[in-house]
Amino acid sequence: MSAEQRKKIIILMINMFIAIGSFGIIIPILPAYLASINQGGTAAGLMIAIFAGAQLIFSPIAGKWTDQFGRRKMIIYGLVGLTLSMFIFYAVNSIWLLYASRIIGGIGAALLIPAIFAYVADITTFDQRAKGNSLVSAAMSLGIVVGPGIGGFLADFGLKFPFLISALVSLSAVVFSIFVLKESETAQVTQSMNAETETMVRKIALSVKMPYFIPLIITLVMSFGLMAYESVIGLYLDNQFNSSPKDIAVMVTATGIVSVIVQLFVVDRIVRRFGEVNVLNIFISVAAIGFLLSLFASSYLIFFLISLIIFLSTSILRPVLNTLISKMAGNQQGFAMGMNNAYMSIGNVLGPTLAGMMYDVHITYPFMLGLFLLIITLMITMAWQKRSLHAKALS
Repeated sequence: MSAEQRKKIIILMINMFIAIGSFGIIIPILPAYLASINQGGTAAGLMIAIFAGAQLIFSPIAGKWTDQFGRRKMIIYGLVGLTLSMFIFYAVNSIWLLYASRIIGGIGAALLIPAIFAYVADITTFDQRAKGNSLVSAAMSLGIVVGPGIGGFLADFGLKFPFLISALVSLSAVVFSIFVLKESETAQVTQSMNAETETMVRKIALSVKMPYFIPLIITLVMSFGLMAYESVIGLYLDNQFNSSPKDIAVMVTATGIVSVIVQLFVVDRIVRRFGEVNVLNIFISVAAIGFLLSLFASSYLIFFLISLIIFLSTSILRPVLNTLISKMAGNQQGFAMGMNNAYMSIGNVLGPTLAGMMYDVHITYPFMLGLFLLIITLMITMAWQKRSLHAKALS
């Protein structure tokens, strides 16, 4: 990459890190805060579902706007939404206003994330795109790791203090972007995508006809499985191995660090060597093996190591899928990244909900469900690859 490309990528990484990290700050103290306003597990679950649901509903519209109005504006507006959400969280105690803040935050994330990945596509070549996406994904993973740790430290200064810091940090990202971030000089957008405002259902129906539909399905399944896994992992460790909160925190932090390292130093190399589709086949298989092995883990340490394998696989799959969709999207980058975000959000909503229900039936059922879905996904991916090769041979 050129010096100018690296500069722009670094700016995008800073924005992604601040946005994700500022939200992560509130994670450790959210249960205690909800208890302080006489709310419990139902409210905690709705906090996740409402955010992901708003992100899902708004993602197709955000993708269109990203193509129509430019990446820079959508990144700034997305950061403003996240900032406003955090300030509301700090200022109020009403559960309904807190839910409203989550809707605003979800809309902000819907604006921000596809715009950032579309910006990466604008400033990189095909060969550079995997590297660019992996760097931005690494910044996202680093925010996930660093945010909760900072939040736990800040809670010593007061239960609501992390909310204020989160809002101020997010506001700094808004100011930073206004003065530093420049438009990416996008290619001419496809007018048919901007001709009219379409509903989310219509957008998803349209995405079925796109050449990158199968990667979108893989994104959905991966998000579904990962969120299902993450939503019950604490309960599972406590039930099976009597793990302490510290044990669980160590696992979450370690898997986050592994994700960052892999996305920074591994993804680009393996994609260059094997290609996106082959990498998908390999690491969907590795993730499926991880889910299978988790059913037989006999100790915390073994389960820890298996979790590292699963998160390593997903940390590779995420930027590879982003890159594959981007390459297949042509001049519809905003729409494609918006749909990518929408499909991911569907998984983020359905995964924890269904996993929690299945966990109450039997604690291993969420892992069995993840294994089943990954096997189906691998079969679909291989069939899609075979069909694509056959089509190329006939052309």
